[in-house]
Amino acid sequence: MHEFLAVVTHPRIYVPPSTPEEALGQVDAWSESPGLVFLAEAIDHRTRLREALEASRVTGPRIHDARIAAVCLSHGVKALWTVDRDFSRFPALEVENPLAG
Repeated sequence: MHEFLAVVTHPRIYVPPSTPEEALGQVDAWSESPGLVFLAEAIDHRTRLREALEASRVTGPRIHDARIAAVCLSHGVKALWTVDRDFSRFPALEVENPLAG
Protein backbone atom coordinates (compact mmCIF):
# COMPACT_ATOMS: atom_id res chain seq x y z
CA MET A 1 0.00 0.00 0.00
CA HIS A 2 2.76 2.44 0.92
CA GLU A 3 4.63 1.84 -2.34
CA PHE A 4 1.41 2.34 -4.33
CA LEU A 5 0.74 5.63 -2.54
CA ALA A 6 4.32 6.79 -3.08
CA VAL A 7 4.26 6.02 -6.80
CA VAL A 8 0.83 7.34 -7.82
CA THR A 9 1.27 10.62 -5.93
CA HIS A 10 4.80 11.23 -7.28
CA PRO A 11 4.84 14.37 -9.47
CA ARG A 12 7.84 13.18 -11.52
CA ILE A 13 6.15 9.91 -12.45
CA TYR A 14 2.62 11.13 -13.29
CA VAL A 15 1.53 14.47 -14.64
CA PRO A 16 -0.69 15.23 -12.91
CA PRO A 17 -0.12 12.85 -10.01
CA SER A 18 -3.02 11.44 -8.03
CA THR A 19 -3.89 13.41 -4.96
CA PRO A 20 -3.44 11.66 -1.63
CA GLU A 21 -7.22 11.63 -1.29
CA GLU A 22 -7.63 9.88 -4.67
CA ALA A 23 -4.92 7.35 -3.88
CA LEU A 24 -6.36 6.59 -0.45
CA GLY A 25 -9.80 6.25 -2.06
CA GLN A 26 -8.40 3.52 -4.30
CA VAL A 27 -6.87 1.75 -1.30
CA ASP A 28 -10.25 1.99 0.45
CA ALA A 29 -11.93 0.41 -2.59
CA TRP A 30 -9.44 -2.45 -2.63
CA SER A 31 -9.85 -2.98 1.12
CA GLU A 32 -13.51 -3.89 0.54
CA SER A 33 -12.42 -7.08 -1.23
CA PRO A 34 -12.98 -10.04 1.09
CA GLY A 35 -9.80 -11.71 -0.18
CA LEU A 36 -7.48 -8.80 0.62
CA VAL A 37 -5.13 -9.10 3.57
CA PHE A 38 -2.78 -6.27 4.48
CA LEU A 39 0.61 -7.62 5.51
CA ALA A 40 2.78 -6.00 8.18
CA GLU A 41 5.99 -6.82 9.99
CA ALA A 42 5.68 -10.04 11.98
CA ILE A 43 7.55 -11.00 15.12
CA ASP A 44 10.32 -12.63 13.05
CA HIS A 45 10.76 -9.57 10.82
CA ARG A 46 14.28 -8.67 11.91
CA THR A 47 15.46 -12.24 11.28
CA ARG A 48 13.81 -12.37 7.84
CA LEU A 49 15.15 -8.92 6.96
CA ARG A 50 18.67 -9.91 8.00
CA GLU A 51 18.42 -13.06 5.84
CA ALA A 52 17.16 -11.06 2.86
CA LEU A 53 19.92 -8.46 3.23
CA GLU A 54 22.64 -11.09 3.60
CA ALA A 55 21.41 -13.05 0.56
CA SER A 56 20.90 -10.02 -1.69
CA ARG A 57 23.65 -7.67 -0.46
CA VAL A 58 21.37 -4.71 -1.27
CA THR A 59 22.00 -1.28 0.23
CA GLY A 60 20.47 2.17 0.09
CA PRO A 61 17.01 2.52 -1.45
CA ARG A 62 16.82 -1.18 -2.30
CA ILE A 63 16.55 -1.95 1.42
CA HIS A 64 12.87 -1.08 0.99
CA ASP A 65 12.64 -4.05 -1.41
CA ALA A 66 14.29 -6.25 1.23
CA ARG A 67 11.63 -5.11 3.71
CA ILE A 68 8.87 -6.15 1.32
CA ALA A 69 10.57 -9.50 0.69
CA ALA A 70 10.95 -10.10 4.44
CA VAL A 71 7.29 -9.27 5.11
CA CYS A 72 6.21 -11.64 2.34
CA LEU A 73 8.42 -14.45 3.64
CA SER A 74 7.21 -13.97 7.22
CA HIS A 75 3.62 -14.37 6.07
CA GLY A 76 4.23 -17.41 3.88
CA VAL A 77 3.55 -15.62 0.59
CA LYS A 78 4.03 -18.25 -2.11
CA ALA A 79 4.87 -15.79 -4.90
CA LEU A 80 5.19 -12.02 -5.14
CA TRP A 81 3.55 -10.76 -8.31
CA THR A 82 5.49 -7.78 -9.59
CA VAL A 83 7.09 -6.39 -12.73
CA ASP A 84 9.98 -5.08 -10.63
CA ARG A 85 12.96 -7.27 -11.52
CA ASP A 86 14.86 -6.09 -8.43
CA PHE A 87 12.99 -8.69 -6.36
CA SER A 88 14.91 -11.45 -8.15
CA ARG A 89 17.76 -10.49 -5.78
CA PHE A 90 15.96 -12.38 -3.00
CA PRO A 91 16.35 -16.10 -3.74
CA ALA A 92 14.05 -17.23 -0.91
CA LEU A 93 11.11 -15.37 -2.48
CA GLU A 94 9.47 -16.64 -5.65
CA VAL A 95 8.72 -13.75 -8.00
CA GLU A 96 6.22 -13.85 -10.86
CA ASN A 97 5.62 -11.17 -13.47
CA PRO A 98 1.84 -11.08 -13.94
CA LEU A 99 2.27 -9.43 -17.35
CA ALA A 100 4.60 -12.11 -18.75
CA GLY A 101 2.83 -14.76 -20.76
